[in-house]
Amino acid sequence: MKPTVHDIASEAGVSLATVDRVLNGRPGVRAPTRERVLAAIQKLGFVRDVAAANLAKGRVYPLVFIVPANDNSFMAALRGEIAAAGMRGAQERTAISILTVPAFDIPALVRALDAARAEKPAGVAVVAIDAEPVREAVARLAADGIPVVTLVSDLPDSARSHFAGIDNEAAGRTAGSLMGRFLDGRRGAIGIIVGSLDVRDHRERLDGFRAAISAPYPDLSLLSPLEGRDEPERVHQMVSRLLAEEPELLGLYSLGAGNRGLIRALEERRPARPIRVIAHELTPHTRGALETGLIDTVLNQDAGHEVRSAIRVLKARADGQPVIAAQERIRIDIFLKDNLP
Repeated sequence: MKPTVHDIASEAGVSLATVDRVLNGRPGVRAPTRERVLAAIQKLGFVRDVAAANLAKGRVYPLVFIVPANDNSFMAALRGEIAAAGMRGAQERTAISILTVPAFDIPALVRALDAARAEKPAGVAVVAIDAEPVREAVARLAADGIPVVTLVSDLPDSARSHFAGIDNEAAGRTAGSLMGRFLDGRRGAIGIIVGSLDVRDHRERLDGFRAAISAPYPDLSLLSPLEGRDEPERVHQMVSRLLAEEPELLGLYSLGAGNRGLIRALEERRPARPIRVIAHELTPHTRGALETGLIDTVLNQDAGHEVRSAIRVLKARADGQPVIAAQERIRIDIFLKDNLP
């Protein structure tokens, strides 16, 4: 049976109020009495349940999420998951606010991080852009004792506390391995659509894809990546032009968003021979394209898991508690039309 504060009080010969003052580092306890309480804690092996203590005190964790304002389906789903978490605030003792910034806009993201810092929240979660000004803004938050979790796209070599997202290089390698197997024995080109190479998750996916294709499949050549900025109309124009200019195109890898534009371009052109297509994020649009055969495979990350993970980690960091790494690992889902949930 776990020791309680009553056991500590009995062992040290003090009141419950004195034990509470020592546990919470409050003044009003003489040094010898404090030492008796600490000795009793060590002797009994008492481990404080911070969550229970915070619940008893009615502590609320104010958290800020900073996410892109673009209208792609995945980011819309992410914002929806954050809003849903906010609705659960009473049960989870959180007060969540959302700041939106233009996609891939470094100065706007820095301003949002500094605005969040001024509010002195318990923690900040941010879809990061891999840029030095963003690192500096994260460092300012950390210097104020405000933990930062990067969400979806990481910011390594920074003062962030944790990354809530998939292994994006592994996702790219997975896409490359699948594409290579789909096209094994054929010679030709593969087109690549990225959102922006300013964000680390897209660069890592591209690096993983290239690594998985280049050596094992020397007959497959990768075209220069096209930056669609995750904008469906821009992606539509790029893919339409690519299909017109590369009639022998064998495959397409869309490693960002804007897949509504990709799907529309494929529907309009309907190449004479099938093009193998791999995309990211299971949305109503990519699901429909899987079902009709326009897309062969979708790699997916669970936005809800990422949001819940960010909240758990920020609360743990605010309490000075360890993070359970296995619980926070975000898996990569691979969907074909045969195994759609």
